[in-house]
Amino acid sequence: MSLLSGSGAARPDGGAPFDAALAALFAELGAVLVETPLLQRAEPYLDTAGEDLRRRIFLTRGEGGETLCLRPDFTIPVCLAHIEGAAGLPRRYAYNGPVFRQRRGETAEFRQAGIENLGQTDRASADAHALAEALAALRACGLEAELAVTVGDQALFEAFLTALDLPAGWQRRLVRCFGRDDLLQGALAALSREATGDPLDLDPAVRALLRAGSSAALADHVRGMMEEGGLPPHRGRSPEEIAERLIEKMALANTRLRASYLDRLGAFLALDCPLAEAPARLEALEAESGVEFGAALAFLQARNAALKALGVDLAPFRYRAAFGRPIDYYTGLVFEMSCGTAEPLAAGGRYDRLVSYLGAPEPIPAVGFSLWLDRIAALQEARP
Repeated sequence: MSLLSGSGAARPDGGAPFDAALAALFAELGAVLVETPLLQRAEPYLDTAGEDLRRRIFLTRGEGGETLCLRPDFTIPVCLAHIEGAAGLPRRYAYNGPVFRQRRGETAEFRQAGIENLGQTDRASADAHALAEALAALRACGLEAELAVTVGDQALFEAFLTALDLPAGWQRRLVRCFGRDDLLQGALAALSREATGDPLDLDPAVRALLRAGSSAALADHVRGMMEEGGLPPHRGRSPEEIAERLIEKMALANTRLRASYLDRLGAFLALDCPLAEAPARLEALEAESGVEFGAALAFLQARNAALKALGVDLAPFRYRAAFGRPIDYYTGLVFEMSCGTAEPLAAGGRYDRLVSYLGAPEPIPAVGFSLWLDRIAALQEARP
């Protein structure tokens, strides 16, 4: 069976819709079915997933006082299971089961299925396979109608910010806002404002040390202030960490983006076009703005070529430069798929730093996707 042909139009069937069709597809793709506990350690989610997911999870306490949560997604548990099992690479994992997440207007317990592809070093090919396999999975669930696919790329956004030569603190702030239009617009407005008055309300001695540019002297001063205040030496942030944070905050407060740079960033974020046209549009933006995307643009071109090699029709794909997903561990490709619905039916992306952060001894490239089976079932049931 071709990746694009699906495995038949499976209609909702009892409490576990589409299971047989998806199991057949996952087996054909060589994905190992993995099961993970419903109760998970909360720290990996709290540390890596971002505010949007953190505020939706259900927290509880274990017998030893540890913070636990009901499984809000499968990506982190699958990565942890891979690390624990020390399996070889590359490796595909499949899953299908309940997750728990607060959702406005939708049930908090629902089912997700999907694939996590770990260790594939040809990242462009792996991204293309994730997109093609997500389409195949939707078609295995009976969605043969035209699907709309929105694609973004955090790596392109980060490459643009690097080329603008912003301070590292501002780059991190803007990256954290990627995919959240309201936060991003607020950050850009803060960058564009003219400095008025004192940007930070600081002790004069601290301000003088900041202006002198000596982090060691500032840390010594902070240490003295902590000792005078009777703060324990090992409570909270160290003097060095506090000094580093103050230096970063000063740099952020004193940075104002040149109007020309703001215009260039606005032109990039406004880019919305068919995916097939994206390389040419980005090359034109390079020529107009003088900002080079470098390897990130070459990667997008390679991914498009890999999609075509798989026989994927790019007509339903649209590239939006400002499109991201509100999960902090993504590093490159992000996408959502829908079929006349406001909420996505499938979504995913690349997360190359997550597995090593969770404890893998070396970096592992990774990309994957999830299906919202409850939304798919509701869409199918609404059809005549």
